[in-house]
Amino acid sequence: MTTTNIWRVKKADDNRLREELAQAACQLKDGGVIAFPTETVYGLGADARNTAAVERIFTAKGRPSDNPLIVHIAQREQLNELVLPYPQLAADLMDHFWPGPLTIVLPVRPGVLSPLVTAGLSTVGIRMPDHPTALALLVQAGCPVAAPSANRSGRPSPTLAEHVLEDLDGRIDGVVDDGPTGVGLESTVIELVGDKDIRILRPGGITLEALQQAAPAAEIDSGITEEPETAPRSPGMKYTHYAPQGELELVQGDSEAVVAYIQAQVTAARARGEITGVLAFEERLGRYESDTVLSLGSELELDAAAHLLYAALREFDGAGAQRIWAECCSIHGIGAALMNRLAKAAGNRIIFV
Repeated sequence: MTTTNIWRVKKADDNRLREELAQAACQLKDGGVIAFPTETVYGLGADARNTAAVERIFTAKGRPSDNPLIVHIAQREQLNELVLPYPQLAADLMDHFWPGPLTIVLPVRPGVLSPLVTAGLSTVGIRMPDHPTALALLVQAGCPVAAPSANRSGRPSPTLAEHVLEDLDGRIDGVVDDGPTGVGLESTVIELVGDKDIRILRPGGITLEALQQAAPAAEIDSGITEEPETAPRSPGMKYTHYAPQGELELVQGDSEAVVAYIQAQVTAARARGEITGVLAFEERLGRYESDTVLSLGSELELDAAAHLLYAALREFDGAGAQRIWAECCSIHGIGAALMNRLAKAAGNRIIFV
C-alpha cells in the first residue's frame, strides 16, 4: 500500500503556486505517479520516458496494456525531442487550440518514450493542457508526462480530487487538489489524414464544428462506434469506459416516448426490488419517479451537461443504483462527446423508441 499525499493548491500568485507544487514535481521527476487537474478531467501522470513509472500507471488503474497514453507537455519546444516532422496543418491546429483540450496524434521519435506509452504504435497523442496548475507542474517536473484519466479503468473519469481518491487512494503517490475541473470530458483526439484533413478518434472539448473551420473535410472516425479488433489508435476507442457500477441503458427517440419507456422500466424494476436511477435533462426531470433522479441540466446547454456527467454517474454508485436509464441528446457540438461517453458507459446499450 502506497501513502497517497494530497497537495491542496491555493494559488495566491505564481511564486506561491511553484512552492505548492514543488514536492509533487520532484516526485514526478523521480519516477512517482501523481494525479493532477487539467481543464478536462484529473489525469494520472508519470514521466513518459520512464518505463517503470509508466508501468505504475497501468498497475494503479488496472488498464489494459494495449491502450495508448496521451503525453502532456507545457511548451511547444518539447515536441522536437518527442516526434518526427509533421504537416503544417498540425502546427496550425496547435497555434489555434493549444493550450486546450485537443490531442494530436503525431509520428513518435523512436526510442524517446517508453514503449508502454505508445502501445507499440508508431505514433503518440500529445496535448498541452489549458490549466495553470497543470502547466506549472509540467514546467517544474521538466519532463513529458504520460497521463490518462486518474480513475480505475472502466470507471467514470474524475472531475474532483475526491473522485481520484475514491478509486486510487493507496495506489498512487499523490494528488494535486485544485478543485473541480472545467470541461468535464476528456480531450478531443485527432489524427491527420494527409496534409489537409482531420479524423476525430475521440470527440471531446474541441468540437467537430470547430475543427471544420480549420479543415472543412474533418470527420469523426467510424471506429468510435465500433470495437477495434487490434490495438486502438487512441484512448477511448476500445473497451467499456466511464461506467457506473449499475447497468446503464440509453433511451433515444421522441421525448414523450422516451419518458414513457423509462418510467415503465423503472416501475417494473422497482417491483422486482431493484434500486433504480434516471439521468435526465431538466426539461423532463420532474416526470420521473425513481429511487434516484439526477439532472444533466438543460438539453439546450450541453456544455453544462458534459461538466455534470461523470459526477452524476458516481452519484448513482453512492446511491447503490442497480439499473439506470439515461436520456440521449443531440450530437451537435459537444453533444457528440457527451453521447460518446454515455454510449461507452452503457456498453453501447441503446434503445430506440
